[in-house]
Amino acid sequence: MSVNKSSAPQDERYGWVMVGVTFVLSGLAFGSLGSVGIFLKPLIADFGWTRGEASAGYTTMAVASGICGIFWGIAADRFPLRYLVLTGVLAMSGSLLLLGNLTTLWQYYLFYFLFGAVGHGALVGPLYATTGHWFRRNPGIALGIMTAGSGVGQGIVPFVARMLITEGGWQSAYTILGISYLIIGLPIVFLVRESSARLQAMSNSGKVADEDAFVLPPKEVVAWLSFAVIFCCICMAVPIVQLVPLVSDRGVDPKLAAGVIMVLMLSGAVGRVFAGRLADKIGALQSYIIMGFGQAVLVVWFPFVTSVAGTYILAAAFGLIYSGVMANIIICLRIMVPARFAGRAMGVGGAFALGGMGFGGFFGGYLFDVTGSYVWSFTMAGAIGLINVVVTLAFLARVRRQERVVAAAA
Repeated sequence: MSVNKSSAPQDERYGWVMVGVTFVLSGLAFGSLGSVGIFLKPLIADFGWTRGEASAGYTTMAVASGICGIFWGIAADRFPLRYLVLTGVLAMSGSLLLLGNLTTLWQYYLFYFLFGAVGHGALVGPLYATTGHWFRRNPGIALGIMTAGSGVGQGIVPFVARMLITEGGWQSAYTILGISYLIIGLPIVFLVRESSARLQAMSNSGKVADEDAFVLPPKEVVAWLSFAVIFCCICMAVPIVQLVPLVSDRGVDPKLAAGVIMVLMLSGAVGRVFAGRLADKIGALQSYIIMGFGQAVLVVWFPFVTSVAGTYILAAAFGLIYSGVMANIIICLRIMVPARFAGRAMGVGGAFALGGMGFGGFFGGYLFDVTGSYVWSFTMAGAIGLINVVVTLAFLARVRRQERVVAAAA
């Protein structure tokens, strides 16, 4: 299957439709991931679970999505994308409906496992891997807008969940979300298409005509980025899961506490777009390093800023910065890995990212159970975030060395 240059403008026009598709569906997927913290206290009140046990629902979902995302990434390089997206939409809706009827802790873990393994896993990695290949040059801004959907979803879905819980309880909230996901997601499935660049890359020719080779082999790129993103995501997961309980522990009204995470996530949507633009200007890896450092510095302040207004301001600042880290890791994989390996690269990178997020969500709750305070949870998150920066600086140095070798050999 061939692709000529004249197809590129047409590709990019429909590419913006795919950006919208990915924006909405990733918003739904990440929205449920971000809403786990909203359900913690209602579930603990009804079942008597510890905060660590309840937080492990987030861990279960994130780790399941990460591990199974590797296989969904392989599938994305071999099978029609629309089938994977349909599977993901049905699994998300079904899992939420099951969560509305849970009675035991093992069911709680199982249903969140299904959401992550089949719902989130089948949607996010394949869509992120493929949508970027609708754009041949300077894909950062498109990918920034695309990934902003996850921030919007993590802002809106938890806030809606909090209102639903207040009005009808957690069972009703899960059920209404499950039905809503089906109503929103199913029509969007029919808009899903694969780009001509990816179709060519998956054909026998295996290479897009205007695809530039990166200075390092794909496996090394994925290894470096996967290692770095573990620490990045442990850092960010602590506030994502524990911020609402932290604020509500101070006696703040639950709706006002839920508003903090909404502000953080909606600010994150802006941050993703900004990060995409910055990546096009200075490079995705450089942008990743800058925002990773900002994330590590800001996260440690959450237990010490006690006023509601101050917490909202800090949440907005953290959302703006942390979200850019996630956008840049996707842009790095898009730029540094050939189209024919995109699904697998995103699957592996996503596995390590979600594994880090899963551990971070549990880690924050566990340290609270042990110490009775969130100070150590957020302080350790900052220290681990700095490890991400050190690893990424080492990767940048490796890239620079290889660029000099390639230039000398030319």
